[in-house]
Amino acid sequence: MNANCAIDFDYTAGQRPAAVFAPELEQQLLIQYLPLVKRIVRQLSLQASQVLDRDDMEQIGLMGLLESLRRYGTPDDNFGSFAKLRIRGAILDELRRQDWRPRQVRQQAHKIRDAIRHLARQLGRAPQDAEVMQFTGLSEKEYQAFLHADACEAIESLDELLLNGPEIFADNSSGLEEREITERLLAQALNELNERERLILILYYQQELSLKEIALVLDLTDARVCQLSKQAITKASRFLRERS
Repeated sequence: MNANCAIDFDYTAGQRPAAVFAPELEQQLLIQYLPLVKRIVRQLSLQASQVLDRDDMEQIGLMGLLESLRRYGTPDDNFGSFAKLRIRGAILDELRRQDWRPRQVRQQAHKIRDAIRHLARQLGRAPQDAEVMQFTGLSEKEYQAFLHADACEAIESLDELLLNGPEIFADNSSGLEEREITERLLAQALNELNERERLILILYYQQELSLKEIALVLDLTDARVCQLSKQAITKASRFLRERS
């Protein structure tokens, strides 16, 4: 067998086998799928640029890509969808490690959510944006920042569910089996959404558009896209948890 194309399997006690590529082939594959890493970094950079610059995010994304290659084995047409979540997951793990949303910021977001729920009970309906800003005393910029952070937090939760379970994958399942299970679960979750909610998640997860770009595509305000994405993700996450 040509050394450049050699693939072996590394068996570690208690763990599933990991594909081991020849160094030259591994480097070629990393270069081949680098555009996928760059698209995901571009998508996440708007919410993460204060903590990590693009070069750092790309390096972390490449490590996620490498882990995906070793877990999946020889890439095929379906590899990209398998790798996306792991690349995103590697970057988001590093952001969490650096505490990119400090405790004070999280506490403030929690207070705003409580205030919105309180206002909704008073009104007997979902409050409008202007009503929320008047009730909370937030400026338009502060309110939009809250909505964006709230949506991003929900996205992280859905990513974690899709990537890690809970209890979705058997210990001996292959990368291909994991991709098929993940895609089936996500497809089922999308069926629980209305057309607009479904489109937003498709644009985010399949087309790697940022929330701001989705707003432009759908001719909606940034605030409305954040609200709809949070709503869609809450429904999808509930569906996945009920079936875990």
